[in-house]
Amino acid sequence: MLRRQFNRLSLSLAGLGLAACSDSTVLNYRTPEKSSKFRVWWIQSFYPAETEALSQIVAEWEKKNNTKVEITFYNDGSINRDAENALTNGNPPDILFSNTAEFALYPKLAWQNKLVDVSDVVEPVKDLFSPIALKAVAYKNSTNPNPAYYAVPIAQLAAGLHYWRDLLADVGLSDTNIPKDWDGFWKFWESAQDRALNKGKKDLYGIGLTMSAEGTDVIFMFEQFLTAYGVELLDDNGQLQIDSPKNRQGIIDALTKYAGFYKNKHVPPTAVQWTDADNNQVFLSRNSFMTTNPGLSIPASQQFDQEIYNKKLVTTEWSLAPDGKPLNYLVAVKQAVIFAAANVGDNKDDIAKEKARQDLAKNLLSHIIRPDNLFTYLKGAGGRYFPTMPKLLEDPYYKDSKDPHILAATKQFQNTKSFYTAQNPAYSEVGAQKIWGKTIKSVATGANTPEQAANEAITQIKTIFTQWK
Repeated sequence: MLRRQFNRLSLSLAGLGLAACSDSTVLNYRTPEKSSKFRVWWIQSFYPAETEALSQIVAEWEKKNNTKVEITFYNDGSINRDAENALTNGNPPDILFSNTAEFALYPKLAWQNKLVDVSDVVEPVKDLFSPIALKAVAYKNSTNPNPAYYAVPIAQLAAGLHYWRDLLADVGLSDTNIPKDWDGFWKFWESAQDRALNKGKKDLYGIGLTMSAEGTDVIFMFEQFLTAYGVELLDDNGQLQIDSPKNRQGIIDALTKYAGFYKNKHVPPTAVQWTDADNNQVFLSRNSFMTTNPGLSIPASQQFDQEIYNKKLVTTEWSLAPDGKPLNYLVAVKQAVIFAAANVGDNKDDIAKEKARQDLAKNLLSHIIRPDNLFTYLKGAGGRYFPTMPKLLEDPYYKDSKDPHILAATKQFQNTKSFYTAQNPAYSEVGAQKIWGKTIKSVATGANTPEQAANEAITQIKTIFTQWK
């Protein structure tokens, strides 16, 4: 965790010391009294440019509103847990921006009436956002089942696919010959590993897909497989239809294919224990020909070496779906939220103070999502995130990018699909209970057949929806 204290005079310096900060370093410019702190928790930046962009945006707002902001930067592994703990203890931040909370945390908190309705932030600029982005932040509340905007869409990600061009050349394969059909595409990477094995390279695997129940990457990747196989777990009204014959067979087919890579030893044996960072590390250690990963964090880590970044490491689109049609890409919308007041009681002064803080938080979020500010921040992120505003995606920085990775990733936002949490908050519990990760691992390790695992997952998900309150 990295904490920054900003004030109006020194905020422009804030982005300069990121690399030197330890997990608990505090940069003290002038610490405000505890009661006056306006706190923002933000996902940790990958680049100084990303931090600097956010710093400048916040600095402008600070000056205009005469309000000091304390920003704490968290890594992916702790921000959601710490936010829940802070909420339980009655001391949450004023604003939270998480990289993974949309999978399990936000839908639940909105349903439990623990998030502030931010419709007055989103509605005035609603036409600027994509339908996918708006759908993702329109959550249901148990006291009012009609969806409302309980989060502000900041950015979006799809599942990137990366491979090593030079490793393919080493085994006599060219990336110009990668098949476009689904089965041919995956067999290509399996054959690359077989060729490597024939050359004595025993630690080079064809495919880098996580097979564990840890993290959110497995949710992203397996649900992309479910989409490829035509599975529609919820109908347009958010009602569960998971056990229809078509969906059941699609789940079995997706499990058979996905876990089959591990059973056939085309995935590293440690994949059943991976966290979200492990496929990155295995791939960047050149122990797999290809991997999939949300966003562009993998190529971004290699920007310091232009030979690797521009020639050896490639980002590409996925193949066609098994039915031969273009694949619909699942899009994860990264969101900022404001926590509702807890234990304020009936004291009018306390209610007024909390309302004033919420209004300040809304004002800051409105400032951040101004198109010019949002574009500045996303460019600073260097392809880590992509705009939720279609007009920003039309900018040459994305549409006609000279960066091969950004150019390839931008194409993914032409055919898009929402995650199921955007249709029913009960589905967030599927992620919280790690249903799909556990199901995949059971098949990969041979504990269950795909049919058995599919039946267990279907039963568990139906129970979650039945018990959801």
